[in-house]
Order: sequence, then structure tokens, then C-alpha cells
Amino acid sequence: MTTWPAWMRWGLALPLLTLNLYVLRQLLLPLAPFPGLFLTAALIAFLLDIPCRWLTGRGLPRWLAIVMVTLFTIGALVFAGVTLVPLLIDQLGQLINALPGFLASSEALVNRLQDWAVERGLPSEFGDLSSDLLTRLSRLASQLSQRLLGILGATLGTTINTVIVLVLAVFFLLGGEAITAGLARWLPQDWRDLVVRTMVRTFRGYFAGQVLLALILALGQIVVFTVLQIPYGVLFAVLIGFTTLIPYASAFTIVAVSALLAFQDLGTGLEILVAAILVGQIVDQVIQPRLMGSIVGLQPAWLLIALPLGAKAGDLYGFGELLGLLLAVPVASSFKTLVDAWAARQGIPLASGAFSSGSE
Repeated sequence: MTTWPAWMRWGLALPLLTLNLYVLRQLLLPLAPFPGLFLTAALIAFLLDIPCRWLTGRGLPRWLAIVMVTLFTIGALVFAGVTLVPLLIDQLGQLINALPGFLASSEALVNRLQDWAVERGLPSEFGDLSSDLLTRLSRLASQLSQRLLGILGATLGTTINTVIVLVLAVFFLLGGEAITAGLARWLPQDWRDLVVRTMVRTFRGYFAGQVLLALILALGQIVVFTVLQIPYGVLFAVLIGFTTLIPYASAFTIVAVSALLAFQDLGTGLEILVAAILVGQIVDQVIQPRLMGSIVGLQPAWLLIALPLGAKAGDLYGFGELLGLLLAVPVASSFKTLVDAWAARQGIPLASGAFSSGSE
């Protein structure tokens, strides 16, 4: 094909890529959920490899470092399961039981808005809105209750999947370098080092930074919410911290949680909004630059494009939308780095700042 015209080679690239992606989807979908478990185990292995390398650099054998890190991780999970999980389940149950009160408060608020509009001769079609809102939120509360019971009933399956992921993560830790080298052999010789170096640096740095930021933010929110005696504070703090793993998701979570509490008590809603924003800004402005640096280096517009594409790809290929969202940013960042390298080799000038955020 090297003798073919450039327009013909580029014209065949998209149909061939589309065909290969379709075949890959047909192969992966019947295997669900195992592809998602493999990817999750690989991400965990990326994270656990960081302390393993740190211990190895201080003279410990690789196998001993893996054993120590694995035992510490299992111990941390058991400790969280014994102390934190029951508290979260208890607060989640209390929140579900309190939802009817929140619904009644929201309906009363809509009625007061309607009366206020009527007094001033403004459009006041809030009656249908109030009824529709109450119906939708009641349905949502019922679905949440059913989901909670489903999660509790699926404990055995969840435990089995967790064990599978942990076992796979340990195997990836033991043979990660050999697996990476084997996959790299499928790449062209002059691209192997660049692709492997870019993927490892981006994925390891991004997920290590994001997980650490999520833990710091969750702990900070727990302390602040406990001091302020925010209802369901631990549940909301963990939820805000967890959604930090996805760019911009924590902001929506903060607004949603604040609005939910504001229906019952406007002062509490404003209190949690201000407290969450302050803690989040401290983490973003003080801690995040030191942890993340310029690992991602993408403009916000490209992040907003990458996130829905990642969610859609995860749904199409059986990985799950959540895993697709988690992978979207590092994949997009790696793609940007490789495109920049290809353009440099071809002598194609790229507009400064077209992809990068300017922090690189």
C-alpha cells in the first residue's frame, strides 16, 4: 500500500478502523462483564505498582514489595468495610426514608412560588410542574430503595467479582512488564517506546493523582461536614469525593446535594454548598497542581468531548459507562501526545494551545 496515493490510503483508513471496531465489539460483548473486570484489575495494578516501585527502590525484592502492598491494600479494604461501609449504608437508608419529607418540602416551595407569581400577575403554571415533580421524585425514591435492596442482595456476586479483580491485579503486578512488552511487539518499531512510555506515564500519573485527590477531598469534607453537623455528612462527603474521579462531576454532585438539603432547610443547603466549595477550592488550588502537574494537559473543551465519548464507548463495548468515563481523560491525553509526536515527525505545525490547556 506504500505505492498507493495518499488520498486512497487515508480514504481506506476510516472504513477499516470502523470494521475492526465493530468486530472487536462483537467479540467483547458476549464476554461481559469480564472485559470490565480485566480493565479494572489493570487500573488497580497501575496504582499498586507505584508503592511497589518505591519499596523496590529501597532495596526490597519485587515479590516482597508486592506481598506487602497487597496485604496492606486488603487490610485497608477490610477496615473500610468494617467501619465506613455500615455507616454509609445506615445514612443512605435514612436518606431514602427522609425522601418523602424532601418531596413534600419541594412541593410546598413550588406552591409558594405559584402564589407569589399570582399576586404579581406573572405566569403561574406551577401546578402541573409541582405534580410532575412530585411524581418523578417519588418514582426516583422507589427506584433508589429497590436498587439498595438489589445491591444488598447481590453481595455474593459483588464479593466474587472483587476477589477476581484483586487476584487479576496481583497477576498483573507480577507479570506487568512482560505483558506490556508482549503487547508492544504489535506496534511499529519506531513507535513502541513512545507509546508505552506515554501510556504508562499518563495512566499511572493520572489515576494515582485522581485517587489521592478523591481520598483527600472526601476526608476533608467528612471533617468539615461533621464539625458543621450536616445531615448525612459522611454519605455526601464520600459521594463528592468519589465523583472527583470524573472531571466536573463533583461540581454537579455538590449542587445536587445542596439543592436537596435546601428543600428542607435553606440555611443547611447554603452551608453545605459554601463548605464543599471552599474545601474543593483548597484541594484544587493547593494540592492538585503538586500532584497532577501537566499530566493531562487538555483544554476543558476537549475534556467535555472526551467524557461522553468515553461513556458511550464503555456502554458499546460492555465495559460500563462508569469505567468509560474513568478512562476517557487519560486515553484522550495519550492520544493528544501521540498526535503531537506524529505531527512533529511529519513536520506539520500544530496551533499552540489547540489541544493543551497551557499548563504543560
